[in-house]
Order: sequence, then structure tokens, then C-alpha cells
Amino acid sequence: MNEVLQLGSEYFSSQFSGAPDGLWSAPGRVNLIGEHTDYNDGFAFPIAIDKRTTVAARARADRLLRVTSSSFPGVVEVSLEDLDPDALTGWAAYPLGVAWAMARAAAGGASGGASRMSGVDLALTSDVPAGAGLSSSAAVECAVALALNDLWELGLDSQALARIGQLAENRVVGAPTGIMDQSASLLGEPDHGILLDCQNLLTETVALGFAVAGVGLLVIDTRTSHSHADGGYASRRRSCEDGARRLGVGSLRALGPDDLPRAAAQLDGQTYRRVRHIITENQRVLATVAALRASGAGAIGPFLDESHLSMRDDFEISTPELDLAVASAQELGAIGARMTGGGFGGAALALVRNDDAGKVAGGIARDFARARYTAPHIFPVTASEGARREL
Repeated sequence: MNEVLQLGSEYFSSQFSGAPDGLWSAPGRVNLIGEHTDYNDGFAFPIAIDKRTTVAARARADRLLRVTSSSFPGVVEVSLEDLDPDALTGWAAYPLGVAWAMARAAAGGASGGASRMSGVDLALTSDVPAGAGLSSSAAVECAVALALNDLWELGLDSQALARIGQLAENRVVGAPTGIMDQSASLLGEPDHGILLDCQNLLTETVALGFAVAGVGLLVIDTRTSHSHADGGYASRRRSCEDGARRLGVGSLRALGPDDLPRAAAQLDGQTYRRVRHIITENQRVLATVAALRASGAGAIGPFLDESHLSMRDDFEISTPELDLAVASAQELGAIGARMTGGGFGGAALALVRNDDAGKVAGGIARDFARARYTAPHIFPVTASEGARREL
């Protein structure tokens, strides 16, 4: 048993006594490109990363759910009958929200799944940085969903589990996110990105070829916190929905670059910029995948750079710290760089040649110090396997 799994098992025993029935894990994700496109039925291209949340779990003979996390004090308890999305708060809203969403799905199914649901003890440990835009929340949701799916013998597939995680985040946590994060966490593969069509949830794994090209990804966690449940994220979603309605389409996925002149004529300036970001970001996702296949990893830098400019200027979700991280990486020789995640803080990513990684990381840290910003946490990530049962 590796160190991470041993930590998860020992933490469970310290909280609940005895051994768990099993351990499950799910990764965080970095979105290589395709930001805020998921809830607009568009395209995204995330990768699962080698930072994971582990859930040690054990079925109970009663109907009590108990959940604890090494990141927060105490144990939260609630019975299955008392799961109420409006009453679940704080960090426990994520795992217990998944339990509520799974109970709802089981009760509505034809398999009699609800009758097999018993209480469960859940203990969470994680090395996915929280608040950095690496989807630590989806890692929790997917690991818990996988564990409950096994313990309750519900037989749900990855697509259903992704929807359950999204429902928990939307309805219980109150964050109006799309389905990209959960899909990436469940479906990741080593050295592959996931081309996700959010309109129909079709996925395609695409080889990254980073190792062959001698390149890798650096994550620059600016240590400026963000929350998807705040007003900034929700207001962007409302603007996109308003733009689609005024342009007479069900979602912005229905529009392409040829529709931009009409959008400019019909929409106010701010809504037009929001719409322009989504339309052009969808094109950048497809162009990135095409470039990877035709020319390799070294060819995708311009699309990453353009994506950041679009998020900074059109979607207005960047911050001075994120802008500095991107500009510094570019000046230090990165192939491409962009902010990643929902914005308003969190992390940027830089695609760098392996020989340049130390120079880029050191230069960014130096530039942050000169600007008197909080020192960033800079670390490499690699494309990893998705959610799985570990033990």
C-alpha cells in the first residue's frame, strides 16, 4: 500500500476504529483549455492530474452517515432520512450532497437501489490544493460517488456519477458549475486529455505526447482564494444565458465565429464580450486538439495564450496575480500559459520545456516577490488516471 493509501486507512481508523471496507480515490483536474464552456454546451479539454482525494469507507448496519476530513475538525453525522440539501452546509455539503443526489437517483430508478442503501462511515484525505482552481471539490464528489456506488451496489456508470456530482454541487453547494470537472475526474487517462462535448457528454481521449516532446505543465497556484458559489461565477453564467436567449438559440454552443457580427449588433457591450469568449474558446479547444494530433504539444502555445487574453478582457475573470503569473511565464520562455479554472483567483498553468521548468518557476516566484504578492505555490502536474477503487 503506498503512502497516500496508508494515510487514508490510518486516518479512517483514528476516527472510526477498525479498518475500512475499501478505499477509493479521484483526481483533481487541470483544464488545459476550454473555460466556462461546459455550462454553455460547448467543448472543454481537461486532464486529470496526479493529485488525488482518497475516501476510506465502511458500510454500517444502521441508516447513519458519518463523514470526517483530515482538512477540517470533527465528524458530521446525519441519517439518510434527514438528508436535506437546504440544510447541508460547509465542507460536508460536498460528500453529503453526493449521498443525497445518489439516494435521489436510486429512489427514482427501477433497480430497487434505494432499498439497499445503508449508513456509511466516510473519511477523506487529499493532496489536491483547495481553492486553486484544480477542482478539489469534484475530486471529493467523484471519490465519494464511486465509493457509495460500490457499497450500495447501484451499478451506475461514469456518466451517471458525473451528473450526480454536478447535481450535488449545483443544488446542495449552490455553485452553478457545469459537468466538466466531474467528467475529467472520472475519465482521466495517463498522458491523455479528455475532449468533452458538453452538449451530449460524448468524450474522446486525446494523446498529449508531452513526454515524447520533452514538455510538461507547471501549475502556479497564486494562493488567492476563489469560490464558485460567489456572485462572479453566477453572473457570468447569467450573461451567457441572456446572450443565448437574445440571439434566439438554446445555448451558445449553437453559435460560431460567423455569428459574432450579429451578436455585436444585438447585444450590449458586456454581454457581447461574454458571448465572444465562449464562441472563440470553443474554437480554441478544437484547434488545440487538432494541433496536438497534427504537430504535437509544441504547437498549442498560441491557443493557451489567446485563451488567457479572452478570459482577461472578454470574460473578465482574471486577477492581477493570475495576469502576472501568465506574463512572467511567457517572458521566461513558456510555450504557452493561461489561467485555469473558474477564475477570480486560483491557479494559472504554463506549458514549458522540461529543461526550462526550474528557470520558469524561479522567475515567477521572483516576480511575485517584486510585486509584493503572496509567494505562489508552483508545482508540476502530469496527466493521470481517473477515479478508481484502490483497495
